[in-house]
Amino acid sequence: MTDETRDIDLLRIELGVVWRLDERGRLPGPEDMVIAVASDGITAAVSSAVPDELATRLLSLVTPPSPPALSTPPDVLGACRELLGGERVSVTGGPTYLVTPPLRPSVAANVLRSDSAEHVRLARSLPRPSSWEPDEWDKLTTCSAGTPWAMVAEDGQVVSICHSARLTSLGAEAGTWTSPPYRGRGYAAATTAAWAGMLQGVAVFYSTSADNHSSQRVAQRLGLRPLGWFWHLTT
Repeated sequence: MTDETRDIDLLRIELGVVWRLDERGRLPGPEDMVIAVASDGITAAVSSAVPDELATRLLSLVTPPSPPALSTPPDVLGACRELLGGERVSVTGGPTYLVTPPLRPSVAANVLRSDSAEHVRLARSLPRPSSWEPDEWDKLTTCSAGTPWAMVAEDGQVVSICHSARLTSLGAEAGTWTSPPYRGRGYAAATTAAWAGMLQGVAVFYSTSADNHSSQRVAQRLGLRPLGWFWHLTT
């Protein structure tokens, strides 16, 4: 990735990172189609479960120009929805941001990092958050997946986490969680900043849904650059 990399090319990378596209560039599911819109273009991927002829027709509809506002549904969205099943197809969307370290959160917090052996031992000694499955938590805290994480602990428990929800040789996608009683304190921004600082040589992304305003506020606090918008079509 270079400073000259176009936003639409970054969105193509993020599509591959988040959805783990197969060798044909097809989605594994559950979405039937994902349309990605940037200020300088539009791209899409279709599920491997969609018949080839229909997939070709859907992708042929995805052509520039993109709409002036990223959050405005592109004209092609309605046509693709009709081809996939009309009213049976739900449409959701949300913004995605480019993360460019170093980030400076506005709230100072004592953040545990996976690149510190002492912090890893401390994280292992804390109770597993109830929202995490035991095997997922064990993989995260033992660092067996080889992906970085950052945490904030208070009152003898982990209250906020940012980790690599997806990580490939080209990019990383932020996965964030904060315990409800501890939200609004800036911990998500602090952990996201620490996590991003541990990633080198890959594009780093932060995406969310249109109705997740708290997650969007985290992006704003960190000064993340709006990159584009993902539209999900799912039957």
